Amino acid sequence: MALSPLFSLPWGRALALIAALSCAWSGPASAAETAPAACPPLLQKSFKRLQDDAPQNLCQYAGKVLLVVNTASYCGFTPQYEGLEKLYAQYGSKGLVVLGFPSNDFGDQEPGKGKDIADFCYNTYGVKFPMFEKTVVSGKSANPLFAELSKAGGGSPKWNFYKYLVGRDGKLIDSYSSVTKPDSSGLVKDVQKALAQP
Repeated sequence: MALSPLFSLPWGRALALIAALSCAWSGPASAAETAPAACPPLLQKSFKRLQDDAPQNLCQYAGKVLLVVNTASYCGFTPQYEGLEKLYAQYGSKGLVVLGFPSNDFGDQEPGKGKDIADFCYNTYGVKFPMFEKTVVSGKSANPLFAELSKAGGGSPKWNFYKYLVGRDGKLIDSYSSVTKPDSSGLVKDVQKALAQP
């Protein structure tokens, strides 16, 4: 039986060749290895999911257009949940993700606990877009995402359902007051324009 050419080499040269080959092909990079480089600084944060407290890294949304909203269950603007869900349903396949952050910062209008809030959002408005744990969104104690969005020029939320539009590059495009409805022509046009960017 003929030996493989590799086995006909002196041991020293054979080992060197094996080492060179193993360095030349290390296989495809795993998602964990590539994610940090592809994830913009704004998204390098983790928050617990509203319904079950499971940690969620925002890097999973890298390359998406994001509409970040601070929400509340007992506010005059609460029906905007329906419009936000419609926006997410309409443009989600094109790369839009709505991220909801319940907050009790304004008027004590989000007093409940996580599961209660999650049940209310789903049962009342059919919310399926990602929702995160109740948090502080304004002032010195604002969570890191809202603090950075405010610093980037979006301003701090003045009330519930303040909105930030973030491009695929992870940079703030614009912010919208609570009175701006999710189906307002200006906001929808901005979302469409952001989705058209590579």
